[in-house]
Amino acid sequence: MFSLTPIVRNLLILNIVFFIVDAYIVNLTPGFALYSLKSPAFLPFQFVTYMFLHGNIGHIFSNMFGLIIFGPMLERIWGARRFLIFYFVTGIGAGLLFSAIDYFETSQLQDAVNVYLQYPTPEGLVDFMSQHAKGLYQANLDFLNNFEESPKDPRYIQDSVNFVQGFYQQQVNVPMVGASGAIFGILMAFGLLFPNTELFLLFFPFPIKAKYFVAFYGLYELYAGIQNAQSDNVAHFAHLGGMLFAFILLRLWGSDRNKFY
Repeated sequence: MFSLTPIVRNLLILNIVFFIVDAYIVNLTPGFALYSLKSPAFLPFQFVTYMFLHGNIGHIFSNMFGLIIFGPMLERIWGARRFLIFYFVTGIGAGLLFSAIDYFETSQLQDAVNVYLQYPTPEGLVDFMSQHAKGLYQANLDFLNNFEESPKDPRYIQDSVNFVQGFYQQQVNVPMVGASGAIFGILMAFGLLFPNTELFLLFFPFPIKAKYFVAFYGLYELYAGIQNAQSDNVAHFAHLGGMLFAFILLRLWGSDRNKFY
């Protein structure tokens, strides 16, 4: 059904093998997922290894589907070596941008935690939650009410301190996995090199040119990343990182669009 090129085939096999090992044999996430720069679990090689781990079947299916649809055409144009370089540069670049944004956000969170630890009050806890943990406000409403009624009670103060510290530790130790950054890099390259190629997508009732699809997708990822909803566990800035590094690589390589369709 799909005419796979050598690098695309090998990447597909590696991702599937790692997924099976991680899901059914040995949990690879603690050592090889990409952790926050502020996490004690972070190691530099995770910028590479995180790309070969996936959270579930749907996650790996969507990424590998993108790889086998758009990857072979790029590999045929560039050759195996350049395509492999592109894949890893965009994947690592995605991890770098994600880590930079995450470092900024977790630094702000750490500052907020330190401020609260100095002044652990009901008002301070409400302010902390409204700024950093809106999704947990309703679940802790009874505790907040009790704390407001007894703001000097050492039990409530300690519980609030434990909550704030625990929330920080939870946020800083959430790992990122997936080849999405590299796949979005491939998608970006396809849109730049084949801008007028019409794509037929399941969720679009009509064909859409690759350049418009990539532009819309990129804008959505930027919007979703800025929104930063707590219920959203998608690494949108990693996707944008893959697209950004793909754009930079294509500029450096000086690809001539007139050679494509």
